[in-house]
Amino acid sequence: MVARFYIWLMSQAVYPVFAGVLVLVMISFCTGCISTGVGNTWYSSNSVMVNISHTGDPADVGVQVTVYRIANLTQERYTIVNTPATLVNGQNIVAVPVRLEPGSYKLYIYVLSNNDRKTAVIRDIVV
Repeated sequence: MVARFYIWLMSQAVYPVFAGVLVLVMISFCTGCISTGVGNTWYSSNSVMVNISHTGDPADVGVQVTVYRIANLTQERYTIVNTPATLVNGQNIVAVPVRLEPGSYKLYIYVLSNNDRKTAVIRDIVV
């Protein structure tokens, strides 16, 4: 059934139109889906500092950071920390308190709202 539809579609002059509409639909689903993004991340004053850009109304979120220590070509979970934050429209810097010894770390950063993940990134830092 799918093969017949595909053969019919390929034989019709509507294929370029169909492909164009499909691309536009996919783009519309992807744009505006994420109103929160994580930018630069660094360590300062016993906290992981996370730059979060937010568009829209103020939002209460949770910022979760899972810290992995990188040593001797291995990755070992070090700790998981959470902190609440209120994001306003624009750039927000959230301090997630955690004590890190000098070394290399991989951070899995999640921004959560109403038990839904709004965005997630992985960042590498050296302390």
